[in-house]
Amino acid sequence: MTRQEILDLYFVETRHKLIEIGAFLDRIARADGEEDFRLKAFHAGLAELVRDEPHAAKRVLLAFSDPTQEPIPTATTQTACGAWPGAL
Repeated sequence: MTRQEILDLYFVETRHKLIEIGAFLDRIARADGEEDFRLKAFHAGLAELVRDEPHAAKRVLLAFSDPTQEPIPTATTQTACGAWPGAL
């Protein structure tokens, strides 16, 4: 596909997602309390998006991922939290 075709197909949908991210960040900014590891990982992921380098999706995913090689002995929760607590 050409750049124009990609823009024609995906621009409005992606624009919507970017506005949703802005709304999320506005809600966070208005809320009381401390940042936790998820917000720090989120900011790290956003920073990857503005770099003018290839493989942005991979770099964003890695910003949320556990880089360790060894499995943990047992799960500490029953649900995923979406970011690695030890990342930052």
